[in-house]
Amino acid sequence: MKNIFFSLLVLLLPVCLPGQQQSSKSKSSDKLYEKGQIRQNARLRNALDLNTKSYEFSPAFYQNGIVYVSFHKNGPIDPKTGKPFFELFFAETNQQGMPQKGRPFSLSINSQAHEGPVAFSRDNNLIYFTRNSLEGGIAKPNSKKEVPMKIYEARRGKYDWENIKPLPFNSEEYTCFHPSLSADGRRLFFSSNMPGGYGGYDLYYVENKGGDWSKPVNLGPEVNSSGNEVFPFLHETGTLFFSSDGKGGDGGLDIFMITISGNEWGKLTNLGSPFNSAMDDLGFIINEEGTRGYLASDRPGGSGGDDIYMFEADASILETDAPLLSAMIIAYDEQTNERIPNAGVRIFQQSEDGFVEGNNLYDVELLPSDSGEEFLMKLVRKNEGQLGEPSLFTNINGETLTELRQGKKYLLLVTKDGYQSGELSVSTAGLTGSQTLRVPMRLKNCASLSGLVSVQGYTTAVPNALVRIVNLTKNTEELLRSNASGVFEFCLPKDCDFVVTAEKQGYLKGTANVSTKNLVGLQPLSVNVKVQPLTDDIVKEPIREGSVIVLEKIYYDFNQYIIRKGAGRDLDALAQLMKQYPSMEIELIAHTDSRGNEQYNLDLSLKRAESAKRYLMQKGISESRMRAFGYGESQIRNRCTNGVDCTEEEHQFNRRTEVKVVRIDEPVKVEYREGSPTGGGN
Repeated sequence: MKNIFFSLLVLLLPVCLPGQQQSSKSKSSDKLYEKGQIRQNARLRNALDLNTKSYEFSPAFYQNGIVYVSFHKNGPIDPKTGKPFFELFFAETNQQGMPQKGRPFSLSINSQAHEGPVAFSRDNNLIYFTRNSLEGGIAKPNSKKEVPMKIYEARRGKYDWENIKPLPFNSEEYTCFHPSLSADGRRLFFSSNMPGGYGGYDLYYVENKGGDWSKPVNLGPEVNSSGNEVFPFLHETGTLFFSSDGKGGDGGLDIFMITISGNEWGKLTNLGSPFNSAMDDLGFIINEEGTRGYLASDRPGGSGGDDIYMFEADASILETDAPLLSAMIIAYDEQTNERIPNAGVRIFQQSEDGFVEGNNLYDVELLPSDSGEEFLMKLVRKNEGQLGEPSLFTNINGETLTELRQGKKYLLLVTKDGYQSGELSVSTAGLTGSQTLRVPMRLKNCASLSGLVSVQGYTTAVPNALVRIVNLTKNTEELLRSNASGVFEFCLPKDCDFVVTAEKQGYLKGTANVSTKNLVGLQPLSVNVKVQPLTDDIVKEPIREGSVIVLEKIYYDFNQYIIRKGAGRDLDALAQLMKQYPSMEIELIAHTDSRGNEQYNLDLSLKRAESAKRYLMQKGISESRMRAFGYGESQIRNRCTNGVDCTEEEHQFNRRTEVKVVRIDEPVKVEYREGSPTGGGN
């Protein structure tokens, strides 16, 4: 990289800076770390599908992949370097975390100038990026006839990034670049050669106070040196990673880390091998767990120039985890305010949109559309019996102690027989010290019914069956459906008799009786409703071949085909369904609305279907079980054809991905009973 950028007026990357020609560093590195001390059996692999003969570097986590810096081989040429301008690219990652082939990231961000490293807010609605100083879209030289780099901000818009503006601490007389945003969005770290530093490029931070950025604060001699400190990345635990050529190391730029979250900072640590080499190593990022991440390096054996590498470790390489908060959880009766002893407490971590991570709390349910010809899919909460034993129980005082990590969102679920489950969502962002969390609960006035619809004569559950619960005492009826596991649940009023029936195409109706009369303390009830198959083959098709499932809640970035993080819940549900039925093979068919060019929409829909396929592959679904098709605007479902004025909601109705079940052949087991060795007896 030095060969391109050394002594250039356009400063994009600090590895090209004057005074950085040394090929090795001071032996003082041995004083900073013990080699191999934090390696945790780390493995480094070249991202071969992404890297080219040019340069790929400075990755940043974004949605279901990474954004990085590179250039088009045939892109616009910088007249000062004779090379194409650097731009931003996006690459999805596969199930193993390996980046795939990249594509341009944004039309509004990429310009006739150099774009460099980026950082995103936690909700991905704000982007901070490096770009040459521009005026009217043209590079603007300063008094030294140099074009410095600046940090810009942009906000997610309807079609692309909007409201692009430079941050106030930039200057025409020096460079600010390489932004990294703290998890809470309050601090922005960056590198700069502004006057008053320790030499070369130093690391600084600014604070966001009421929407305004503070003056830059130098991180001091614990981090900065007479050399260059660049490419900062702040992990949510408060561990800062950066590259330096002034702290001693293996050669070129080396990657260091230091904990800066407390009043007393940790010890500066050189990451050593395999992260560092005798060449330049930079742009380090790491996941929440501290076990997987990416960096760039021009070490030998790459594809050419700087390459992006993925690394994995058997254990976290972070010196510290996120700080823990002591929390007392209290379960109490919301009507009497009395504490509730022996209540089970389950703690789930939530994503930014409130969804419980890992799908541990959800099952899949298919609902017929209004036309009855298609199914809509949704994730539904599992009943208490499916969640396993609670991890904690309240004591005689209705209390239990636990620890929660700072900067996280949690769902507390508290259960006890005779009570409706109590829930409390908790964010620990900004909290310090011990916390008291009170979870209200309410007495039930009904009995919990846990039901299963299964096939007569087989040990096979029946998903998506229509369940009718008829109250014979009060002459009322309730309708619900069994989920993908054949399970349903309901709360039955006390002192009543019920008939429970289950219906599904291809089966004879099944019936069971249940009563809440003479129950002691409204104890939980269970019922198994058996349906008789019209043919044995129908049992192998829990979801009939040819069925179409409409996925309406997949949201893509702008007019692109990047699936937004947390916006693929329908695909999460589909992945869960396909894992439940390993023989299920599908076609993914994407549709667009009528706006835009017909051929463009056709191409876009295919790319979106392929993106949905890759998303499912990330979730562990084999590629051989899926095919992707794009139909563009050829199958509009309402009046919103070309030229018709429609609302955004009406257009959204046409933007959907359909799943067609083309094959399903599940193995079935006969239900053997005593006295009926061939099974199938009544």
